[in-house]
Amino acid sequence: MKNPAKPILPGSVVCVRDNNSIYKGYKGFVQRVTANKAAVLFEGGNWDKLVTFSLSDLYLV
Repeated sequence: MKNPAKPILPGSVVCVRDNNSIYKGYKGFVQRVTANKAAVLFEGGNWDKLVTFSLSDLYLV
């Protein structure tokens, strides 16, 4: 039996794969998931940013 792809859930570490996003390649923590979108928290040095992405633009790290 094949293992299905693991779902992206709050608390997961994800990386952005959207070629058109300035966040491409950034890794962040999923804060919440609603419908087909996820809010991802990026932390870096002296800044924090919460950005919403489509689930298809993210993959688990």
